[in-house]
Amino acid sequence: MLYFAYAIMFDHFHIITDGKRSPSDSLRYLNGVTAKRILDYLKENEFESSLNKLRQFPKKDNYKYSVWEHHSDKNLLTSEPFLMQKVNYIHNNPVKDGIVDRPEDYLYSSARIWRRAPIDNEPLKMDIGEIKWRTR
Repeated sequence: MLYFAYAIMFDHFHIITDGKRSPSDSLRYLNGVTAKRILDYLKENEFESSLNKLRQFPKKDNYKYSVWEHHSDKNLLTSEPFLMQKVNYIHNNPVKDGIVDRPEDYLYSSARIWRRAPIDNEPLKMDIGEIKWRTR
């Protein structure tokens, strides 16, 4: 799976990926990976009060916690202007929420990569070099 843009917020995340998986499969995969990492971190650091907030009745496969609500919006990006609209929306989300003044100041975002100013320890590498831009 290729990643083109993202922002991880306190209670949700935005991501643009390639179309090699169905949107449902991509979201299921990303929700599963992120939820596992969040829960492992909370367990390893004994954040019991946070775990209790995520606790639900045990479900199939003995799942006891739920990190993400399942109200995901999916959009098929069919043009360069629509792609850039979504990239800008994602990068401005932390600014809109009052977390930072500039998109590139938010650590958990691809804004720095899109501005060609990545930091050494970017949390998630992007594949923007793989985008097939239309020639004008």
